[in-house]
Formats: sequence, structure tokens, C-alpha cells
Amino acid sequence: MKQVLRKGLKDIIVDEVPDPVVTPHHIVVRPSYSLISSGTETASIHNEGVLKAVADNPSHLATIWNAVVKLGPLPAFREVRAKFSEYAVLGYSGAGIVVDKHPNLTEFEIGDRVAYGGEGTGHGEAILVARNLAVKIPDQVAFEFACFATLGSIAMNAVRVANIGLGERVGVLGLGLVGQLIAQLVTVQGGAVMAVDLRPERVELAKRLGAEEAILATSAPEGALAFTNGKGLDCVFIAAAAKSDAPCQTAVEICRDRGRIVDVGAVQLNFPWNAMYLKEIQFYMARAYGPGSYDPAYEKQGQDYPFAYVRWTENRNMQEFLRLMAQERVRVKPLITHQFPLDDASKAYETIMDPASGSLAVLLQYPVSVDIERTAFVPKRRVSVAKGAEKKPEVAGETGVALLGAGNLSRWVHLPNIKAVPKVRLRAICSANGARAKGFALRFKADYCCSDYREVLADPKIGVVFIVTRNAAHADQAIAALRAGKDVFVEKPLALTVEQCRALWSAVEETGRNLTVGFNRRFARFYVELKRELARRTAPAVLNCRVNSPGISGSYWMADPAEGGALLGEACHFVDLMYWLLDSEPVSVSAFSLPTGRQDTHGQDNIAASFRFADGSVGNLTYCTVGSRTSSGERLEAFAPGLGAIAEDFKSLVVQRKTVRSRSFWIPQKGYRQQIQSFFERLRKGQRPEIGVEDGIRATVACLRMMESSSTQMPCAIDWQREVGLPSQ
Repeated sequence: MKQVLRKGLKDIIVDEVPDPVVTPHHIVVRPSYSLISSGTETASIHNEGVLKAVADNPSHLATIWNAVVKLGPLPAFREVRAKFSEYAVLGYSGAGIVVDKHPNLTEFEIGDRVAYGGEGTGHGEAILVARNLAVKIPDQVAFEFACFATLGSIAMNAVRVANIGLGERVGVLGLGLVGQLIAQLVTVQGGAVMAVDLRPERVELAKRLGAEEAILATSAPEGALAFTNGKGLDCVFIAAAAKSDAPCQTAVEICRDRGRIVDVGAVQLNFPWNAMYLKEIQFYMARAYGPGSYDPAYEKQGQDYPFAYVRWTENRNMQEFLRLMAQERVRVKPLITHQFPLDDASKAYETIMDPASGSLAVLLQYPVSVDIERTAFVPKRRVSVAKGAEKKPEVAGETGVALLGAGNLSRWVHLPNIKAVPKVRLRAICSANGARAKGFALRFKADYCCSDYREVLADPKIGVVFIVTRNAAHADQAIAALRAGKDVFVEKPLALTVEQCRALWSAVEETGRNLTVGFNRRFARFYVELKRELARRTAPAVLNCRVNSPGISGSYWMADPAEGGALLGEACHFVDLMYWLLDSEPVSVSAFSLPTGRQDTHGQDNIAASFRFADGSVGNLTYCTVGSRTSSGERLEAFAPGLGAIAEDFKSLVVQRKTVRSRSFWIPQKGYRQQIQSFFERLRKGQRPEIGVEDGIRATVACLRMMESSSTQMPCAIDWQREVGLPSQ
């Protein structure tokens, strides 16, 4: 399909990307029209260049420095350079026809006319939309008007937050799209509107659409006094987009004693303290479309809020806005200033960015067939990247590789390292995000990109599949790849349940294919040296492993228990590391965690656990997500007769015997490159990988028993062979 993309910092292009795959709680919509949000979307377009972008947002410098510290100067430079050609999806509001749906949805049918929203949906010929962000369009509302539903729900949520009452005098500062819609909705609610803007044509438009008073911003203070008989406005909406605090200053000046200010724009929030205090003004922020915004359970997983407790959700706001349009109580046709076909999207954005164009609502129109309701949707989920003379010739003996999952770990680590291995050909990049798949495929010169991993499994030229998707998908995708005759490199964790572990063991045994797990610490420079030191011991050892991962908390996806949380997702690294360093099986664990059920602490992910190993050694694992981001990430201490050693953050190692030896690196040596090289070398020699399916299973089962111990506050035995159905060793 064709999709509108931002390439680099400022270029708007239309490129071919794979069609989306329908997922649970989602539908696929073929748009007829989509609306460009002039404020939100143009904020990410930096026509002034990189220096101006950094000057406007100095935090970019900190981001670059953190990348240098984590990756090293050259990889960080590659990432910065890649930003100038990276793809980003724009747009989140449109209307069209449902052409595909997941079987678990009953409220939509193929052929339904719907309006949709949602961050990342974008402007494209096929849009994946979550059930709670799509609503049916009344028969009286045309597609070109229904595509306003998302912006309308944003305006509606702001009006609800303000709690406007009958007869209240309300000011709207900023008469862009959202401001114009707020002004109309306040009128519907029974308020009297004073509309304010810098542009005379927008002031006049607001007047035509029902504002009781409409004035230029320069006259706002005097106009507000006249409009309210000297009392001041009951409520003021800040709906402007400005890099100054002028709208805030004006809002406070024209607001009455104990009045209200609601921010729904993008301005510098800098209010005069003394005036705010003396007037005792209440300030509110209006967040997106309403309750449900930014809640993954609502927006992605289709979990609605109970009607009796949350009357107006995102979805219900969208429905109500369409109802008001159907009754012609809200008018959007006068707001439309320009329409462009999809292929001319760059001209549409140029129009929005040009102050002289007088643009307000700019629509993109799609070439939708009149027979689409009766035509089966045939998605194109594979798109070639290199064509004709650009296509690399096939080389005898090379290994075809596909990578599933286009996230940061893929682009920072796996793809550069795969490309560095001789006689390896990157055949495919697969991602549910078609734009990201295409961008990664172009950057790393893959043959094609796709949105459905079954395309990869069916490709006979692919011998190895790298799985770098979200944790909950690892096991199923690894099993499918093995049974398709592929060797597999799967990022940790291998699995999240014992049942998945059994299925993986069976798949490896029955297919005879190779599977390795991304336990890169076994290849990290200082951990390799530490293992050599521990191999010289003559008695059991004590390991003390402390991990600080504050990033895996809050709403970050890895903290979600459905994805395994921090323990199954990350602590498995350290269970495997302790086993490998000691070369001894873990046999039991006792663990205690922070209290669960408290907001944002993710108590179950903050744990102190003691493992007993078969050779009598003891390993302590302290894993935290509540620590400071300025603390070191990981520290491992090892004690054995005559030995004390400390490894920290992949960057330093201190070994204490009769003498003290210490070594350090400025850039962490994490072992990713060495593991990938070892994996391919052993495949070519017909040897099993150094890390096998049993290692992934051991780490998963040990983490499950650790979590069980913290829940029951009782020790738990660890016997992964028995749990998988093998005789215990």
C-alpha cells in the first residue's frame, strides 16, 4: 500500500509499504479521506534544519550523549546519521470502509463505514485500527466530514474537562481546527463564546460558525470586559500553538476571579503567579480524546471502561461528535480549505506550512473504488526493496537471514552485526509496522520487507530467522520457524510458560534444527575472564548479582506481566549467567519481592532471591526497577577460596587473589557481536550453537520458580528437565 511518511527531519514522501496484518481487537480500514492535524503533525517537521531542531529541544543532545556512552562513538554516529533518512508515520484521523477484521470482533462487519483515530494509524491506503478507536458513521455524514471525528473528540474532551454550564461566558484563544471545534461545541453546550485569534479570517469564520463575539488577540482584554460586563470570562480555552507564553498571559488577564483555564494547545505554560493567586484561578489539562487515551489496555487490547462509571470515553466522544454532525449542530465543511490526492501529500504539507496559503483543514483523498464493499481485500504484505540494477546478485553458499521485529535492539545491535558476518545475506525485515519495516530494509539493504512473518517462513531462500519481537511472541514464532525448516536465533526470553518450553523442546528435537537464545553475557569480555577465574576454584562459590533497571517500569511494555514483566523478560539473563559462570545446575530458590498492587511500583519485579546450585554454590540475585537512573546497571561479585572479583556494567573487572588486577573499557563490551559470529560459524561447521534450547528453558523455569517463591514466601525446587518431561539429571 501507499503511505505518507516523514523521511528524516522534514521531507514528506509517499512510499510503498506492506499492508497491515489484522490482530486481535483490530480492524483494517480502507480510507476514503484522512485529515491532516496541522498542529500535531507539523510539530515533527523541522524545515529549519538539525541545528534549529536541537536548539528548540536541547534534550536531543543528552540523547546523543547517552547513545555514545552505551554504543560507542561510531555506532552512535551511525544512528544520528540514520535519522536523516529514517521513516516516521504521520496522521491519526480518517474515515473509510472496513475491509478486514479479527474474528474476535462482533461490532463491526466488512463494508461498514467508520471513522477512526489513534496515534500511529497514519495516512495510508490500509489502516490497522483498534476497536475502541473506530466508530460507525451515521448515514447522513459523508466521509470527508467524518474524518474530523478524532479532532472533534479532542475538542469535546476539552469542553467536558471545562464543565461548561448554561450561560457561561467562555473564551477560546486560538482558532485553528481544534479551537474552531471547541467554539462550536461550547455553543452547543449552552455557553456564550468569545473567539480570539491573530488572523482576521479565522476570527470571521468563528463568527459565522456561531461564536457570539469574535475579536483579534490584540483586543482580547478590552473585548472580554465588554463581553462580560466587566466581570471577566468564566472559562478560557488555550487552543493556540505558540512557542511563547503570550496565550497564557492573556488567558489569566481575561479570566474572572475563581475562573477556569483549560489547556488543549501547544504553548509555553508560564503563568504569572501573582495574578493566578489573587484570582484563585483553576487550571486544567485536557488529555487527547478523553478517558482511555494512552491506556494500552483500552487502546490496544480493546478493554472498554464500564458505561456506568466512565460515561464519556474516547470512543463515546467520537460517536457523539458524529451524532452532532449528523444533526448539523456542528459544521465542519466551512473549515475545509484544501484537498489533495494521496500522491500529492507533500504539497498538502507544504500548504499547511505556508502561512500565506490560509489553510485550515487540509484533507487527503484516497482512490477508493465504488465497489470496494463487494470486493475482497487482498493485502500486499511483502514489498521488494532493491529492484533491477540495484538488486544484489545471488552468491553461492551465502546464508539467507530474516529478522522479525524492527525495534531499537534490532537497529542498534543485531542488524549491524548480521551485516558484518561474511557470506550472510539479509533477505527480509519483518515488522507489524510496515513503515518501519521498509525504513529498516532500505537502511540495511534487505531484499524485501514484510508485515506478516509467514512470508518469511515460506521463503526457501531464508535459512536463519532472528526473532527480536516482543517477548510474548517469541515462543510461538520460534516454533513456527523451526517447523518451517529454519534455524533460529531468538532474543531472550525464550518462553514465558512451562507449556511453551515443552513445545519448544519438542520442536527442536523433532525438526533437528538449531536454536540459540540471545544470552550475550556469556560472550562479554569481562564475564568470559571471570568464568576462567572461577573455573580454577576447588570448592563452592558465592555469587552476588545486583541489577538496577528503572527503565522497565510504569507503562513501558516490558513491565507488562503479559509480556513476562522484568523478571521473565530480563532477570532470565542473570539466572543463565550464574549457571554458566558456575557450570552447575540451579536446584532451588528462595525469594522475596516488594509488595504488589501498589501503583507504578511493579512490586513483583523488585526481588531478592537466593539460588542454591548442585555443586553447593550459592547465588544471590537482587533485581530492582525502582532505583535511580544514575546508578550503575549491573554489578556481579564472585567469591571462592582465594578469589574475590567484581564485574560492573560490562566496563570494568577487578580480580583479587594475592594481588589485585583491574581492567576497564570506556565503551561496554556486551558480547553481542561475538555471539552472532559464533552462531554463524558453528552453523557452517554443522555444530550446535554454544547456547541451546535447554539454556533458554532452564532460565525461564528458574525465573518462574523464583516468582512462585516470592508469591508463596516458601522455597521452591528447580528441576527444568522434569517440568519439560525429561528425566532429571
